[in-house]
Amino acid sequence: MTERFPARMHDVTDETRAIVDLVLEYSRGRLLAEDTPLDKPLPPSELRRLAGRTIDADGIGARKAIGVFEHILAPSCISTDDPRYLSFIPSAPSKAAAAFDLVVSASALYGGSWLEGAGAVHAENEVLRWLADEFGLPAGAGGVFVQGGTLGNLSALVAARETARARGIRPDRWRVVCSAEAHSSIASAARVMDVEVVAVPVADDGMLRGEAVSAALAEHGESVFAVVATAGSTNFGIVDDIASVSAVTREHSVWLHVDGAYGLAAMLSPIARHRFAGVENADSVIVDPHKWLFAPFDACALIYRDPELGRRAHTQHAEYLDTLTETSDWSPSDYAVHLTRRPRGLPLWFSLATYGTDVYRDAITRSIELAERIAAEIERRPELTLVRRPQLGVVVFERVGWERSDYARWSSDLLERQHAFVTPSSHTGRTNARFAILNPRTTYDDLTGILDTMA
Repeated sequence: MTERFPARMHDVTDETRAIVDLVLEYSRGRLLAEDTPLDKPLPPSELRRLAGRTIDADGIGARKAIGVFEHILAPSCISTDDPRYLSFIPSAPSKAAAAFDLVVSASALYGGSWLEGAGAVHAENEVLRWLADEFGLPAGAGGVFVQGGTLGNLSALVAARETARARGIRPDRWRVVCSAEAHSSIASAARVMDVEVVAVPVADDGMLRGEAVSAALAEHGESVFAVVATAGSTNFGIVDDIASVSAVTREHSVWLHVDGAYGLAAMLSPIARHRFAGVENADSVIVDPHKWLFAPFDACALIYRDPELGRRAHTQHAEYLDTLTETSDWSPSDYAVHLTRRPRGLPLWFSLATYGTDVYRDAITRSIELAERIAAEIERRPELTLVRRPQLGVVVFERVGWERSDYARWSSDLLERQHAFVTPSSHTGRTNARFAILNPRTTYDDLTGILDTMA
């Protein structure tokens, strides 16, 4: 029977050394693997059968546990860093960022306060400062890394509403204006906040423009506490006309939030930067490093034009927190809807420090150029129809004559054969196919090979 004593999980013993060796050996192999399979999910009944019971009073031991993970659990998870993972928005963490994620966990770092994690917070803030400079935000801008775009959008909108309240505005119903093609997280945040979403229709190109925002503000007046512009929609990669939208929000003194979770990183590319004119006028922005900045899950950079407005909205007060909240120290927990947090920005910091910023610009530019190239190829094939010209790295197209069931069978077969992971999407009630090109290892041949299966 396994020996039982309370400190067994924490003391450095022969057992501990063996556990660490097992984990590091697996991690090293996964990080350096060049032929990692795409993999696919298994049904619950099959996973129960294969994995068996792994949690009991005595434990099954580290070697058996990691064996279950390596041979049963991990192969039932699709590899989001595979170059043929083209669904949703992929993740392709750099090797340096993924490796350093182990360091963050191994170092027992807390990233919620300056008192407990000054070094980590300093490094994260250097990344946030670099991003703020790229986006044209003023020298005083700053923020925090949160879990993901949903939490980033929610936190920014909470700060926007609190700022409107501080100005003495008290409408019967609060409202937020956004594009009808804005990300679902805006509606989610509105439900949590119990506010109304004013979804403004867009033209065929999918872009929200200042004229439409102006009409919405004229209709709803001071009840609108924020306008959300999208910098790279998830479904199409469309960037709103942020310049005209920002002109209207500045005229009406309404908070402008830019949801750039997917696409705002494209500002790093010289061939796409022009699309984001007006971002420099935003009151808050988000961008997800676990998307186009090649960091591991989960990380969203939330940046305020005036961080003090975020701090006033989010600082939590309690007797045991007084030692933190009564100082002027920069504590990341004060800038979003959270308290406990890991320093999730550190893997990105390490990768940027390791490789430099120019390689990021090159990698993003390559994805945009590949999207343009494959869009041209789609237009050359008579059986395919391009739905919209790509602006960034998302390419949406239809197979002539196919119904939803045809797309579903095709997608399932691609994954079953481990050829690619491309799930169907839809627009205006029509099913389509969609490439989300992000991974620098994705090739033109990968994409044309997938198109060939639709012939």
